Amino acid sequence: MIANKRLAFQNKEKESREAELVIANKELDYQNEEKENRAAELIIANKELVFQNAEKESRAAELIVANKELVFQNEEKEKRAAELIIANKELAFQNEEKEKRANELIIANKELAFQNEEKEKRANELIIANKELAFQNEEKEKRANELIIANKELAFQNEEKENRAAELVIANKELAFQNKEKEKRAEELITANRELKNAEGDIRKLNDELEQKVVERTAQLESVNKELGSFSYSVSHDLRAPIRAINGYTKILVEDYGDKFDEDGSTILHSIIYNSKKMGNLIDDLLAFSKLGRKQVAFSEIDMKGLVQTVRDELIPEDGDNIPVFKIGTLLPANGDKSLIKQVWINLISNAIKYSRYKETTTIEIESQQKGRQVIYTVKDCGAGFDMQYYDKLFGVFQRLHSQEEFEGTGIGLAIVQKIVNRHQGTVWAESVLDRGTSFYFSLPESNH
Repeated sequence: MIANKRLAFQNKEKESREAELVIANKELDYQNEEKENRAAELIIANKELVFQNAEKESRAAELIVANKELVFQNEEKEKRAAELIIANKELAFQNEEKEKRANELIIANKELAFQNEEKEKRANELIIANKELAFQNEEKEKRANELIIANKELAFQNEEKENRAAELVIANKELAFQNKEKEKRAEELITANRELKNAEGDIRKLNDELEQKVVERTAQLESVNKELGSFSYSVSHDLRAPIRAINGYTKILVEDYGDKFDEDGSTILHSIIYNSKKMGNLIDDLLAFSKLGRKQVAFSEIDMKGLVQTVRDELIPEDGDNIPVFKIGTLLPANGDKSLIKQVWINLISNAIKYSRYKETTTIEIESQQKGRQVIYTVKDCGAGFDMQYYDKLFGVFQRLHSQEEFEGTGIGLAIVQKIVNRHQGTVWAESVLDRGTSFYFSLPESNH
């Protein structure tokens, strides 16, 4: 009985344990379901977080774009401010330009000191102004004739009114318009007459001022010419004497005491002789350049072909490896001073020979062509050439585009050429390619024939 009770108790315990296991299993199933729900909620929460992060990134990108837009707007504002500053500077510049225009008469007078031909141009401008006045007077007469024609047209329209009853209103309006136009034209004629009178007074005043300026500038030019003559005399006598002394004493040292100097001493003495000789050449060229402004130009017809052949014969060396080959085309005659134009040919041809010395062959082409009332002459070589970016220095005094060690010279030859050609009412210019050659052009007035 005790065993049965124990078995019954154990069976009850098992049943209670089974009930507890069922409850525990249900509890475990419920917890699993809750875990799955929590996992699903976490997945949804994570998706929400990802979406929010994406939204935040898009908001951040929008903020970056907005910031860039603000920066761009600030830059635009700064640009507008800079433009306003530039506009203010432009206004200031325009005011300065107005002041410069007020000083143009002074600048023109300074140019008269260097170009006597400006006097003729001013006279021509006065002639043009007088022609303009005559033209305006003719215009006034034309306007008066137009008024007469308009009056005839009104008379004709009055006769037409009887036949154009239907057009009476339009004709009256047209007449009123024409009357207003006539009044405007009459006022314009009155204003034009006043302006013409004022212009005539201004022109007379300008003529008086110009004549006074011409007298003053002529006196200044005479004074400057006298000063230039004194300077030339000083250069030719006061400067040449010490240079000749330096050269002479140095030669005495070389001849009498040359064996007592070492190699460096002899080199220095020869350098002194060379540089003193170079200084003498510079003074000679400078004097020649200054004398050109005072030398009278004697115009006559020049046999240009014969002159070029003479210069060629004088410049061609008698011996050497690179004897220049001349290709002389048609050379038209021209008007000018033969001695001055000969110097132009000497300088241009000697330059062509000098700057072609390092070429295997030296070929120089010389020709001419007619252009209007001018004859254009060309001297072309295939020598060293020069860089055209330095063209503005080409005709300057003492301006050189090559080193003294490479090509000797004083740097005045082309300045002399330009001055001579300008005194003949001509122009000189050049075209060049580095290491491929140079072409010089100059124009002279055509022959009287």
